[in-house]
Amino acid sequence: MILPEGLSLQRLSQPEEAESCARLMSSTEPWITLGRSREASLDLVRDAGREVYIARVGGLFAGFLILNMRGAFVGYIQTVCLVPEQRGQGLGTAIIGWAEDRIFRESPNVFMCVSSFNKDAQRLYQRLGYTVIGELTDYLVPGHSEILLRKSKGPWSRWAPRPV
Repeated sequence: MILPEGLSLQRLSQPEEAESCARLMSSTEPWITLGRSREASLDLVRDAGREVYIARVGGLFAGFLILNMRGAFVGYIQTVCLVPEQRGQGLGTAIIGWAEDRIFRESPNVFMCVSSFNKDAQRLYQRLGYTVIGELTDYLVPGHSEILLRKSKGPWSRWAPRPV
């Protein structure tokens, strides 16, 4: 996917980028409701087992994306986090499209979870073609579920990875 003009995604490489991600995540929804602290957010973005990409619009920090390409759900979009001023303008759609292209090079499936109280994100993911495959009740915090979503190009038994 070609990103819209002015939007760039690059691997996290600087400690100050990790700090920016942690501050943003811990100070915005849905992570406030989920009780995600700055320290826990920082641990997540520093986790070497994940791919973290910094989104910039016109060179300015606009958010970040975390992918997990290991484990039972290879191709898991763990986090899409945007600064509030960039929400609702198509940036999330573009970043998710980019992530899907990245994942579909190695896996026939893209997975993600969405919090039961995050109705705007649920509508976006449905519009982008994700289907609900399960609900994890009281998974992260009591009283709220995480809804497991999947977008698929077919079963693993028929999958042929795309050349890079």
